[in-house]
Amino acid sequence: MPDTSFMDDVIFPVTISWGSMGGPDWLVDIVELGSGHEERNTSRSQPTRIYDAKYGVRTHDELHKILSLYHVAMGPTRGFRLLDWTDYKSCPPQQQHAADDQVLGTGDGAATVFLLNKVYAVGAHSHTRRIQKPFEVLVAVDGTPIGTGFTVDMALGKVAFDAAPGVGEVLTWGGKHHVPARFNGKLDQVAVRGPIGDIPAILLKELLVKEVP
Repeated sequence: MPDTSFMDDVIFPVTISWGSMGGPDWLVDIVELGSGHEERNTSRSQPTRIYDAKYGVRTHDELHKILSLYHVAMGPTRGFRLLDWTDYKSCPPQQQHAADDQVLGTGDGAATVFLLNKVYAVGAHSHTRRIQKPFEVLVAVDGTPIGTGFTVDMALGKVAFDAAPGVGEVLTWGGKHHVPARFNGKLDQVAVRGPIGDIPAILLKELLVKEVP
C-alpha cells in the first residue's frame, strides 16, 4: 500500500536547500556523575537530520514556493524529498560518484534484492546509513559497471537483479540520494521586507522511514 503521508515525487526547492543550514543530530542521554565522569547512551541506531532553510530564501518567488509546498504538505503532515548539499552522494560531495563507491552486498546464488547503504568511516570505526530515497544509482559486479539486468526502487532504496548474482560476486553501487523530510514548525510569521520576503525560520526534520518488505 502506498504511503500517502509521503510525496515521493515532490522535492524541496533545490535553490533554497542550497543555502540551508543543518545536519545530523544524535539523540544522546548524558548523565554527569558526582565524580565528574559522564555516562552517555543512545537508544537509536541513526541520527535525525535537522535543517533551517530560511537562509536559502532570497526572492519573493522563492518565498512563494515555500508557502505553496507548506500548503500542499499540510504543514508537517506529509513528507517530501530534500537535497542535503553537504551529504548527497555515495562519495564526498566534491567528488564524482562511481559504481564502486559503496558495497551493495555479496552474491550467494539465491538473493536478488539488495538494500542501498552508505558507510562513513574514520580509521577502524564506521557507521552504516540506510539510503531509502536515491535518485541516481550506478551498479557494478566485481568492479565492472553494468547497465542492465537490474532495476532500482527509487522510493525504497532497493536494487533488484533479474537473476541472482553468483556466489561470491561482489556487488557495489554509487549515486545520489535525497533525505526524506517534513516541515517541523509553523510558517505563521511571514513578513515582506524590502526586495525579499522574510520568515524567521523554515524548520525541516528528517523522517525515519519504516522498512517495507
